[in-house]
Amino acid sequence: MKTTLLACLILLTISACNQPAKKADLDTSDAKKVETTTYYLIRHAEKDRSDPTNKDPKLTEEGVARAKKWADYFDAIPLDQIYSTSYSRTRQTSAYTATKQNLMVEQYEVGKLYTEDFKLLTNGKQVLIIGHSNTTPALVNKIIGRDTYVDMKDDDNASLYKVTIEAGEARVQVLKID
Repeated sequence: MKTTLLACLILLTISACNQPAKKADLDTSDAKKVETTTYYLIRHAEKDRSDPTNKDPKLTEEGVARAKKWADYFDAIPLDQIYSTSYSRTRQTSAYTATKQNLMVEQYEVGKLYTEDFKLLTNGKQVLIIGHSNTTPALVNKIIGRDTYVDMKDDDNASLYKVTIEAGEARVQVLKID
């Protein structure tokens, strides 16, 4: 009797293991999680214009103050990554935020940042990208797939382009952070 009961239990267990999964079980386990990716794009802070022959000027005192202000602004935003071009002014602008957020600044080459690999690497993350008056709007355009934004004015160091991508849809907010 005990042997028969044990055999029945074993058969029931094997039978249950071989049952196809219910559709509801498949939907829950196979559902893709919708990731939100947010890119914050800014131009470097105010640069030193005293020597027009200098191709790689540093920030002015006003620029250093703005870079610190950017770091304060991003205090409330837990960034995952920071990207900057190799110019002194962009690296200086990124340094204060990177230090406060304990992140390394990754350098990028203009025109070569927004690739399929980059999209995968930054999916679901909050990323700060520091560029220039012409490269920042161009990168926003590339991310959203539309030619919407024009070069920034030469004295515009306060604009922030916030690009949010969710479920394949991109939204852009342009903010002034003075």
